[in-house]
Amino acid sequence: MNKKLLSGTLSTIILKLLQDHNEMYGYEIVQKVKDLTQDQLEINEGALYPALHKLEASGLLTVAYKKYQNRVRKYYRLTEEGTKETQSQLEDLKAFMQQLQQLLNGSTDATLVSQKN
Repeated sequence: MNKKLLSGTLSTIILKLLQDHNEMYGYEIVQKVKDLTQDQLEINEGALYPALHKLEASGLLTVAYKKYQNRVRKYYRLTEEGTKETQSQLEDLKAFMQQLQQLLNGSTDATLVSQKN
């Protein structure tokens, strides 16, 4: 997949995974994306951690440190604002995907034309 397309949806992917799994640590997010997409999408850690930090700085995520096998992991969880933002981003992405599908299929549906105006 084109990395530019993935980077445009990275925050939405992260928020959705946290919505579905309550809390996750960075490497777990990377692995879950690979698993869910059967290795078709891969998020590298160089893109993931800046996105996580940005979401945290925006107040959408909280962080908890937990010890696991003599190591400390940083777990991310949605805040109340993060939960609201997740819903908003998912709705926006679904609408965008529908509009894109219409364009790719060459549809001249009245809905698409009215949204253009």
